[in-house]
Amino acid sequence: MSSFQCHYAYAANLDDKVKTPWLANYGKVPFHIQYPDGSMADLLQETAEKYGDYIAYDFMGRSVTYRRFMEEIDRLARAYAALGVKENDKVTICMPNSPQGVASFYALNRIGAIANMIHPLSSEGEIIFYLQDSQSVAALTLDQFYPKFAAIAQQVKLPKLVVASVGDALSPLKKVGYRLTVGRKMPAVPENAEGVVLWRDFLAAGDAYTGSYRVERKGDDPAVILYSGGTSGATKGILLTNMNFNALSRQTIAMDTNFQPGDKILAVMPMFHGFGLGISIHTFLTNGGRCILVPRFNAQTYAGMIKKQRPNYIAGVPTLYEALLRNEEMNGVDLSCLKGVFSGGDSLSIELKKKFDAFLAEHNASVKVREGYGTTECVTASCLTPYHMSRDGSIGFPYPDTYYKIVKPGSTEEVPYGEEGEICLTGPSMMREYVNQPQETADTLKKHADGLVWLHTGDLGVMDEQGFIYFRQRIKRMIVSSGYSIYPSHLENIIDAHPKVQMSCVIGVPDPLKIQKVKAFVMLKPEYAATAEVKEELMDYCRRNIAKYSLPYDIEFREELPKTLVGKVAYRILEEEEAAKRAAQTETPADMPAEEPREELLEQPAI
Repeated sequence: MSSFQCHYAYAANLDDKVKTPWLANYGKVPFHIQYPDGSMADLLQETAEKYGDYIAYDFMGRSVTYRRFMEEIDRLARAYAALGVKENDKVTICMPNSPQGVASFYALNRIGAIANMIHPLSSEGEIIFYLQDSQSVAALTLDQFYPKFAAIAQQVKLPKLVVASVGDALSPLKKVGYRLTVGRKMPAVPENAEGVVLWRDFLAAGDAYTGSYRVERKGDDPAVILYSGGTSGATKGILLTNMNFNALSRQTIAMDTNFQPGDKILAVMPMFHGFGLGISIHTFLTNGGRCILVPRFNAQTYAGMIKKQRPNYIAGVPTLYEALLRNEEMNGVDLSCLKGVFSGGDSLSIELKKKFDAFLAEHNASVKVREGYGTTECVTASCLTPYHMSRDGSIGFPYPDTYYKIVKPGSTEEVPYGEEGEICLTGPSMMREYVNQPQETADTLKKHADGLVWLHTGDLGVMDEQGFIYFRQRIKRMIVSSGYSIYPSHLENIIDAHPKVQMSCVIGVPDPLKIQKVKAFVMLKPEYAATAEVKEELMDYCRRNIAKYSLPYDIEFREELPKTLVGKVAYRILEEEEAAKRAAQTETPADMPAEEPREELLEQPAI
């Protein structure tokens, strides 16, 4: 029996109001399940009481049990209380996947504070925005990122900055080695800087703290802020509750009938992102799983970790799987240990799925990639390919207690099965609001004629008569050329199917006659050279397989495609580069070289 109150059957009384064709094919998965009416830390505590001697996480050779993990969390909870953090205060966590970051996430929840999660590679301007928008009273970061906080000290008032080091989380022997090697390269953090608290002093203050620190929180209480472009593309803070995360935890495990406590996941997706924080960390930790924290993604070292750790689960964006396909370190690796491979965060092309499914089979895995779909407005996933059936191009069925419908864009009018429209959803993981953005919130969370509040995702999709959902793409990414609506993801699927293509990205380029024309960027497989002959071969292939009005006017080869900080193909960067080229052509003399285009590749902190 749960140690705290449960909500039963979140939405059982809604089944007669909303169409649920997927339930006939749901298999062993229950549609209605129980959700705890408590905090994330409460749910973790309950898990630790069941599995105290199980390993909660591994970090660079150090393993920590659930019992020890809870001791670390309570120690940090006292430290944050000693720092002056109170209930509903916001504290920014600017950390890679590390013990200090994960334990702080739960420690803040323990004292009723709200964790404001940001990428450690954020620019100074972005950090200023995140601190001011959230009204954070404190922040946690690593010593290597301290200079950015020091640089903005005069522009934003941050009462307290806790500075940790990777070495603080290592075993004694590795700690010495770290300080003699990598640690020597880290910038010195002044001990007397105003508002700066070094990790050792932070812990010492917590150890001396004798006041109360635990705060009772309910499921509907705010707990986390994550950032996303939302439906408008402008960065916004998304306020999420304890229920949002705890429901995700229960739903995800319900959808995966193979999971057992003690199963291991390679937690490579970053903890500032809903996919990494919600699935790889919170879901696994609150169900007795074992998180192998990966602070920095590198294809070579990731392959080595798969060999050494033999995880049961891996989860990532499509570009991660594309990188593994090209990685010679994966040759001969036995993947029979895998019980689940999940792809999310970006659209997985049909061809990439086929390639990686074949790769898994060749390496003795008995599973295939299960594609999911979600938005940060629902933490992360709310739809997943079923364990027992699939359809090409489908993102699967809605999670338990989660309802999907497809509506005519710009309205709340539901369209028939098979007709394209905007994806809308409702369920227990749906956000509370956009921080400081009441109009954006009202534009995204809308009450429909059925009396329910639905999240309008800004994504185009289709639902078939069996309830399978098909993601098309962001509404704003649609290319309009000579009056035709063209979907880049559709063209990318076709181009990716060519045997010489590793990955592609299609964008719309402004055109005075057509409004937009289509351009494709292609990354070839390593064994093929980017020659004029190969380009013409691809153009001929496109002419045979793509309608004339959708045909790319040009193909540009790239050794790598630009990525966002979470690994999605950054099509907006390609659009910006094309715009810059057009501007240079009109403003720059022909004999003056234009500025080199920038690329924002998938980066992780150099740990």
